[in-house]
Amino acid sequence: MTLEQTVARHYAHGSLERDIFDALAATGKNLSHLVPADLSPIDEFHIGGRQATVDFAAELGFKPGMLLLDIGAGLGGASRYFAHEQRCRVTGIDITEDYVRAAKTLARHVGLESEVAYLHGSALDLPFESGSFDGAYMLHAGMNIREKSRLFEQVRRVLKPGGLFGIYDVMREDISAELNFPLPWAATPEASFVETTATYRHLLEGAGFVVRKERNRRAFAIAFFQQMRARMAQSEGPPRLGLHQLMGGTAPQKIANMIDNLERNLIAPVELISAAV
Repeated sequence: MTLEQTVARHYAHGSLERDIFDALAATGKNLSHLVPADLSPIDEFHIGGRQATVDFAAELGFKPGMLLLDIGAGLGGASRYFAHEQRCRVTGIDITEDYVRAAKTLARHVGLESEVAYLHGSALDLPFESGSFDGAYMLHAGMNIREKSRLFEQVRRVLKPGGLFGIYDVMREDISAELNFPLPWAATPEASFVETTATYRHLLEGAGFVVRKERNRRAFAIAFFQQMRARMAQSEGPPRLGLHQLMGGTAPQKIANMIDNLERNLIAPVELISAAV
């Protein structure tokens, strides 16, 4: 089994669409009149959820009408935010077929199927012509990608000169201790490739980018997970619709390990925004 197959299996669900719509119905949503915000508890599988996407988008400053590439698009939450709120057109690519199918269905239910598109494929072999996109971004995808230099070279190839590439990934802070697993992106260390910010910068520059902005969001992340755990404790269980549905039965342990790794300053989610030269 290849690394990408291992990663795809980690995220595979089996009954994802049915579970999402059952949960939406249980929370009182009208399935015939959904809006993108209705999906945000589950379709933004990264630290901070919708708020992190909003903050990231503000830093990127993409303009209406831009054609964007979403790498590791997942269920498509971020892509639908950029399409609905910033009037961009977005193509997402992901290696997990369950997620790609669900992303297409969710886009159709919120009326954005003409503004977003999703492909099943590898970020290491992007199926697009050179200079196809005005901008690109990825949220919590790099932790599963070992060949980051190839990833960044592929992104640079499909971006127009001057195009922005935004990254919001979990990165290593202190490399002297091992991370606790399981984590949301990997059950074991074999599928986890968390690198330092310095490594990201070095590889981006080698691929033809200039890093313009960097922001460490560790404090934001700790608060996010503590609030999630507190809500679950107060309600004697997780909400009907939420990221725990994607993390499965080990969600409490994954959340506990994330908090521990963050509080020990081993990792932090970091935003890096670079420009293609």
